[in-house]
Amino acid sequence: MPSENQSKIYSMKKITFIVVLFFAANFAFGQFSIGPKIGYNTSTLTTDLDSIKSDITSNFHFGVFVRLGKKIYLQPEVNYLTTGGVFETEGLQNPVKSEIQMKSIEIPLILGWRILNFGIGNIRILLGPSAQIVVDKTISTTDGGGYLDPIMNVDDINDLNWGFNLGAGVDVLMFTLDARYQMGINDVITDVQNFDINSRNNLFSISLGWKIL
Repeated sequence: MPSENQSKIYSMKKITFIVVLFFAANFAFGQFSIGPKIGYNTSTLTTDLDSIKSDITSNFHFGVFVRLGKKIYLQPEVNYLTTGGVFETEGLQNPVKSEIQMKSIEIPLILGWRILNFGIGNIRILLGPSAQIVVDKTISTTDGGGYLDPIMNVDDINDLNWGFNLGAGVDVLMFTLDARYQMGINDVITDVQNFDINSRNNLFSISLGWKIL
C-alpha cells in the first residue's frame, strides 16, 4: 500500500496537472469567461399524425456557461430546463388533450463567432449540438370519451434527446444575451399504442448571462 506521503504527492500531481491544463486551455484560446445564465424558452413536440395537433408550451431555464476564445470561441454549458408540448386530437366530438412535460439537464457545446465589435460589446453568431438528459417527465391527459390517448405512459418518452442549435447573440460589458433555435435530432416519442408518433422536440430560447470572470 502507498504511504501517506506518496498519496499526498500523487494528489498534488493531479492538482498540478489540472491547474496546468486549465492555464494551457486559457492560453490556447486567448480568453476565458464563466458565469450564470437565466432565460425563457418555448417548445413544441412535432408529430407525423394528421389527426393530432401540437401546441407550444413555455417555461424558464437557468444554468452556467464557460466561454473560451476571442473572435472564435467555444462555449460549453450546463442548464436546467423544462420542455414539452401539448397533443390534442382533432376531428372528434370529445377530443383528447395530453400535456407532456420534461425536466432535463441540458449540455450544449456552442461554437461562436464574433462578427462585429462596437467598443463596449460585440455581435455574435453561434451553432452547436446539445444533449438533454431527462430527469423527470409527466403527462397530464384529459380523456375525451374512450378514444385512445396519443400518449399515456412516461416510459414512451426517451431519457436522452439530442438537438442542434442555431442562433445569434450580443455582448454588452459583462452581460451576454443569446437567442437560439434548437432543432430536435432524434425522436423523443416514436411509437405509442401502434401509432407512429415520430415526435421531435423543437425549442426556441432567449437567455441572459453574466460574465463574472
